[in-house]
Amino acid sequence: MKAAVIVFPGSNCDRDCKVAIERSTGASVEMVWHAETALPSGLDLIVLPGGFSYGDYLRCAAIAALSPVMPEVKAAAERGVATVGICNGFQVLTEARMLPGALLRNEGLKYVCKPVGLEVTNAQTRFTAAYGGRREVEMTVGNGEGNFFADEETLDRLEGEGQVVFRYLDNPNGSSRAIAGIVNSKGNVLGLMPHPDRAFEAELGSADGALLFQSALASA
Repeated sequence: MKAAVIVFPGSNCDRDCKVAIERSTGASVEMVWHAETALPSGLDLIVLPGGFSYGDYLRCAAIAALSPVMPEVKAAAERGVATVGICNGFQVLTEARMLPGALLRNEGLKYVCKPVGLEVTNAQTRFTAAYGGRREVEMTVGNGEGNFFADEETLDRLEGEGQVVFRYLDNPNGSSRAIAGIVNSKGNVLGLMPHPDRAFEAELGSADGALLFQSALASA
């Protein structure tokens, strides 16, 4: 199994993701700088990590979405490669129009960093199959702009087509309908604000994030 973590200027969870994937799955992980115009061959998983790409200038992820590597990320996703955007990576996916909606300032206008309980809203996705019958898991959020927003029509479609994957049990940032993570219509692109890379071993307070990475690579 082979994975790549995309590194933008300002990424600060890139190595966390590398370690989490390696320890959770045994996959080989390559770090890919944002200025590259090609991805490693034979990838089974691409991860856009958390952080503050380009210092969050303009708006979060607006510049990162235009990085030279992103056309290759889009092309790989269109071919069906599993792609995960975590926190800032979720923002990149929405800015790149790989996922619908937008991430706004937290409702309380403050940075929120704490463990959160999540409902596994759809356990039948490429990213949640390993959770089996579990419906509640725990990960950690760390964001100032994690408030997921979409118009009512889009929200209804996401709900109706099973694209809402994770939902907050206690909404920490005001996200519409307490949505914490969604997938695209093909089911191979996931964006979520909570960090599975900060919850992949019991010593971190939760190992629930490991199951997400295991799920993503199990079908590779």
